[in-house]
Amino acid sequence: MSSSTSTLVHPAFADPASLLNALATGSDKAEDLEALLSRFLSAIIALAGAQAGAVRVVTDDGTSMRLVAQQGLPDAVVETERLVDRQCGMCGTAASNDVLVWFDDLSSCAKHGSSLYFGSQCKSMLAISLPHDQQILGVYNLFFDSNSKVAPSIQTLLRLVGQLLGLSLHNARIERERLRLTVMKERQEMVNEVHDALAQTLAYARMRLPLLNDAITAHDETRALKYCSDLKTAVTEVHDNLREVMTYFRTRMDPLGLMHALTTVADSFFSRNAISLKIHNDVPHLNLSDEQEVQVFYIIQEALANIAKHSMARHAVVRISQTPQHLEFVIEDDGLGMDEPSVSTIVTSARPLVPSTHFGLDIMQGRAQRLGGKLQVGSKDGVGTRVRLRVPAATHKGGKAL
Repeated sequence: MSSSTSTLVHPAFADPASLLNALATGSDKAEDLEALLSRFLSAIIALAGAQAGAVRVVTDDGTSMRLVAQQGLPDAVVETERLVDRQCGMCGTAASNDVLVWFDDLSSCAKHGSSLYFGSQCKSMLAISLPHDQQILGVYNLFFDSNSKVAPSIQTLLRLVGQLLGLSLHNARIERERLRLTVMKERQEMVNEVHDALAQTLAYARMRLPLLNDAITAHDETRALKYCSDLKTAVTEVHDNLREVMTYFRTRMDPLGLMHALTTVADSFFSRNAISLKIHNDVPHLNLSDEQEVQVFYIIQEALANIAKHSMARHAVVRISQTPQHLEFVIEDDGLGMDEPSVSTIVTSARPLVPSTHFGLDIMQGRAQRLGGKLQVGSKDGVGTRVRLRVPAATHKGGKAL
């Protein structure tokens, strides 16, 4: 083993036990596979007395193997080995069965390119499977400049390394699938939010267009001006609601938690809206999961946005309290108030042919339902508006996710 290769070995991996322990720790943490291989491949090469090493993973369609990491291979070899058939030579055998294969007939490898590496610089090669749960997820290779085989104890170690790398690959695939599902969920949520915020108003505007056309054709200026005003109102509402949806998807929950996020909102509320906002919290420990905090924050944020836009208030307050049955969030203002006593009344009491101004409340209600809670919106003793969110104690106690 050359001195240049020895210098690549991390001090923590100077013995097989340290290497296996580090690999096991990396597997448990489901690290990115390529980062994991970059950390350990040179140590594996040194322990085996090889001159180079490479790791290949089976592609999603199962027909090929992709090179994901290498140490010590010439550039020309790396280029030709980036993607090979899964059934190629002895590597194909290792990709189909949980085996450790030693071979010194490298003619099939030499066919991949014009490089003289195989058969001259590289005299023999090991192919070790990366198995997990009766599946072979890839192969790693060690390249040697002689035909001397490694000791059986080292072969056992290399098999263990293959199993741990297989576990790491499995974890990486699980994480990739989780991220894919998360993206799909977020996209669907975006579609739902846009639909809920815009669809009804756009439908109303579309219904107004032929009426406006008829009024213009009939030279009825009074009706034409009315329908123009209706369309202007509808377009303004679509614009405002679209801005709210965009703000929602740009906003991310404060990493310091719900109370810090609400305090940050309160600090800037007056300068933005000329309305004083106070936060009163009587609950020392909210014990909400991260997802619950996000939903509660967006409900309060929407309620405050409605206060800013519609209430003409001078003061607003967010009160947080707890009963044996509920965790309660109350948002109040001293503005114009409203006649409707509940969300359900708000939704159904919109006058015919007037676009609803309560899409935000519908979204709030949907969030409350996801929390397993109850949302009430109405006047506060005839002055101002009160929004009350109650989360059942069984839902939030102990901070369990929904």
